[in-house]
Amino acid sequence: MLYYLFEYLEQQFQFPGASLFGFLTFRAAVAIILSLLISTIFGKRIIRFLQKQQVGETIRDLGLEGQVEKAGTPTMGGIIIILATLIPVLLLAKLENIYIILLIITTIWMGTIGFIDDYIKKFKNNKEGLKGRFKVLGQVGLGIIVGATMYFHQDVTMKEKLPQEQQNVLLAENPNISPSKLFEEEAKSTKTTIPFMKSNEFDYADLITWISPELSKYAWIIFILASIFIITAVSNGANLTDGIDGLAAGTSAIIVLTLGIFAWVSGNIIFSDYLDIMYIPRVEEITIYIAAFVGALIGFLWYNAYPAQVFMGDTGSLTIGGIIAVIAIAVRKEWLIPVLCGVFLAENLSVMMQVSYFKYTRKKYGEGRRIFKMSPLHHHYQKSGYHESKIVTRFWIVGILLAIISIVTLKIR
Repeated sequence: MLYYLFEYLEQQFQFPGASLFGFLTFRAAVAIILSLLISTIFGKRIIRFLQKQQVGETIRDLGLEGQVEKAGTPTMGGIIIILATLIPVLLLAKLENIYIILLIITTIWMGTIGFIDDYIKKFKNNKEGLKGRFKVLGQVGLGIIVGATMYFHQDVTMKEKLPQEQQNVLLAENPNISPSKLFEEEAKSTKTTIPFMKSNEFDYADLITWISPELSKYAWIIFILASIFIITAVSNGANLTDGIDGLAAGTSAIIVLTLGIFAWVSGNIIFSDYLDIMYIPRVEEITIYIAAFVGALIGFLWYNAYPAQVFMGDTGSLTIGGIIAVIAIAVRKEWLIPVLCGVFLAENLSVMMQVSYFKYTRKKYGEGRRIFKMSPLHHHYQKSGYHESKIVTRFWIVGILLAIISIVTLKIR
């Protein structure tokens, strides 16, 4: 809203400083500062409100050190993250941008699912919360919305570089030619990026067109199915990672900041040309959303770091996972998620391996055996005697290393 206000002031009255709001970097800087202030200043009030409503965490005795002390800590703190993200976005972003619209829908959609789950746990005295099939149904529904919008909406396009021979001719004629002239016209595309591959572009349509080229008109089905899988996997991964103080929020901030770099370079034709990557018109506006989201996560960490004064609950963890997945899909880096979200992947795999091995050994030997002392993975290290803070810090370090590797994939092929 402020963006449109200052745009009007500049056009009508040449208001001093109004032109600053036309710069992406300035709006991103204001967004992160504003979200930090909202999450830290108003976060305390929200925590007090949750305490008054007796929205305290019920702790199951799992034999973990420091677990009993967490009982009664307010949960549903994901509300802080959601508000601290949406308010700066509504004030500073271009609200007609389709990517911003998708992310707002994602935040509200996943936040609602998480809120219902937490509400059932706290106020209906049902420790299981929202049934798993309804969570999955919600994730699938969001995947359909995101996949269909990304495929069919007219503003979701891509620009590919002209053939090298044609580029050489243009450069020979004019060495100072604008990078934009080296790209084709905007077009719909189901292409994405496969990391570490020399020719790192992959078209979802190739999964069916090898049977018959005429099947290309059904590529949207493959794209939507991929969107559903990614959103479900990442949101569940974030949910499992939220098990000890500061782990999910800190890890997610690292992931989202990295995706912000991808969004910025992918939406800038000069960087796209230099790095020889996809140029995605209008996707750079996501940077505003990411800045606000990172600020909200860091501000939330103020209260969620050990010893936590508030937990995010499913309201926060499901929302975080959904937003990360949709940003990755928007910037066509969804298949980089196993690397960038390696912490989420490890948490997911540890649970799957533990459950599968336990069932297998119980069937074979009559007694279930375990690979880890406890799953998800962070609980294994707790059982091994590591303090929460040390586990979280080391997971953050791993997350930073994975983020660096992900950024390096821009040039390593």
